[in-house]
Amino acid sequence: MTLLVVAVVSGALLAGAAWGLFGRLNETLEGLLVALAGGALLLSLVTELIEPSIERSSVGAATLGVAIGSLLFAGADYLIDEKWGANSGGGLLAAITLDGVPENLALGVALIGATPAEVAALAGSIFLSNLPEAAGGARDMARQNYPKAQVFWLWAGTALLLSAAAIVGNLMLDEASEHVLAVIRCIAAGAVVASLATEVFPKAYRSDMHLAGVATALGVVLAFLLGSVSGA
Repeated sequence: MTLLVVAVVSGALLAGAAWGLFGRLNETLEGLLVALAGGALLLSLVTELIEPSIERSSVGAATLGVAIGSLLFAGADYLIDEKWGANSGGGLLAAITLDGVPENLALGVALIGATPAEVAALAGSIFLSNLPEAAGGARDMARQNYPKAQVFWLWAGTALLLSAAAIVGNLMLDEASEHVLAVIRCIAAGAVVASLATEVFPKAYRSDMHLAGVATALGVVLAFLLGSVSGA
């Protein structure tokens, strides 16, 4: 079941890339989907990662993890934008994986000692996040004259890399103490929160400044409903 959850979440990258390359993606719709997914992911991070870490470890461990994660993301994002070039080959690959690795690591760690149903909100939120992100990213890369086949296989490789991050996180940390898991969960959560503030919500606002807030609020409600249905 863990492998199935990871496959479905990462498969959203392939579906999104195909949508962006071969389908039609309205910019306003993309912005609304991004905002919806961002709102859902934000609530899921709190309920599935940060709150359990506080309950099983301490507020201090959770705070430390979130701070470290946000600083790591900010540093990596700076290197991509200012040093490597976000539009270069290496910069593109790094930018694609920068958001996804913390999300999938968080998913893998969250599945330790839990059933897929118990992390349904987090998995569903990551799925919703991956779909428009891959669609928009693949479309933008195609506009920069990258061959469509090359773009699709790049996203396929990224999906495999992110799947590996989730599986490795799940297997390697299975015996870790709750204090260690708490810090790692919150490092991943902090990195994703930083990516939402830096990349996701500004993009949604630029696409449709009037409805981005509404879509974000609906995403929060959606994550709450997913958690309620799963019994979380």
